[in-house]
Amino acid sequence: MEIRLAAPLQRDSIVDGEGIRAVVWTQGCTHNCFGCHNPETHDFGGGFLVDIEELKQDIKSLTEETGVTFSGGDPFCQMVACRELAKFCHECGLNVWCYTGYTYEKLMEMSKNNENVIPFLEEIDVLIDGPFIMKQKSYDVKFRGSKNQRVIDVKKSLKTGEVVEIKKYQYKEKNDPEEKKEEIYI
Repeated sequence: MEIRLAAPLQRDSIVDGEGIRAVVWTQGCTHNCFGCHNPETHDFGGGFLVDIEELKQDIKSLTEETGVTFSGGDPFCQMVACRELAKFCHECGLNVWCYTGYTYEKLMEMSKNNENVIPFLEEIDVLIDGPFIMKQKSYDVKFRGSKNQRVIDVKKSLKTGEVVEIKKYQYKEKNDPEEKKEEIYI
């Protein structure tokens, strides 16, 4: 089986999820979000094909990384190959994060007509969902680009049947009284 990638496996990322991560940059995206920081990954004919067995060997050789992130492009445009790789990541003891322009609710709707959605979700630990929205762009949201995007605990969400966001990554307005203020001493 092959997968279309936008770039070789990236190692040592600290911005694409928690910990030190490797990133699988998939090629192909239907969302075409205005302001996307990876517009070169949208074209389904771009990038290059690689056999997933070759990519598995690259993943197996990781030494410093604690997890693998699927990004792109949109990994849900190549669910079968991404699921196979995500499953392999788990077998190697790595956690799996995934970015998608679809909302979790849209993925649940899609799963009614596409048998590959749930099996792929079952191999994802953390999902960052939703399109990038330029008007909601923010540097105050960790591991995502716009305030509408959520950091979701997929296992808990599948179990409960509703979206379970990871609390430490939930966005709170600056003047939210629940937000903990940190004091910085110099």
